[in-house]
Amino acid sequence: MVDMHLSIPEVALRLLLAMVMGGAIGYERQYKSRPAGLRTHILVCMGACVIALIQVEIATGAMRDALDHPDLAGVIRSDEARLIAQVVSGVGFLGAGTIIVTKRSVTGLTTAASLWAIAGLGIAIGMGFYTIALSSFIGIFFALTIVKRIVRVPTAKKLEIQYIHRTETKEFLTEYFQEKNIVIEDVNFDVKFMEDYRIYTNIYTIDLPRGLGFSEVIEELSVYKNVTKIRLVDIA
Repeated sequence: MVDMHLSIPEVALRLLLAMVMGGAIGYERQYKSRPAGLRTHILVCMGACVIALIQVEIATGAMRDALDHPDLAGVIRSDEARLIAQVVSGVGFLGAGTIIVTKRSVTGLTTAASLWAIAGLGIAIGMGFYTIALSSFIGIFFALTIVKRIVRVPTAKKLEIQYIHRTETKEFLTEYFQEKNIVIEDVNFDVKFMEDYRIYTNIYTIDLPRGLGFSEVIEELSVYKNVTKIRLVDIA
């Protein structure tokens, strides 16, 4: 009878592919200082691969037993999706740990998604679906590194500016936004009365043109003498 079990070289190849592909995605995440980096992605990918290898061996053993004992063929069963389903749900908890929620922003969503995707990649490698694994690796890497450079999604964010001398400063801000071609989608006003002066707060919802970053805007506005505070608020 032909041995249906995975050979040691085949197992080593699949684990090596999981380590290399997981490491490549993890390197990109760590390079951008994300919560889960090189080692985390390698471990998730290889862990998913190991579970898939175990599932393959279980299915292979069940098939061999069914061939050896035809009278028990209706009793011996192996569900190849059972362990894999546990990997998918388990990685969800790991990904949730990389998501950081604050009052002004939510970060870590992309890293959580990459962990979930890398687990699927590990499963594909472990099951021996090399075409799916290679295609998935290219797609994941493309989504993390290239898409942002090709497709520009307009980013509307809120810029909170506190200042004094209302008339003078409003004229300065209006001229600055017009000069930089910054689109103001909405603005909220607030004022606090102090003992001998007033502090005004404008919260602008703005959309920046291509080539202009929020850090540059904040830096240029912060040097103006009447601006007392400026910060960026992500839109939830």
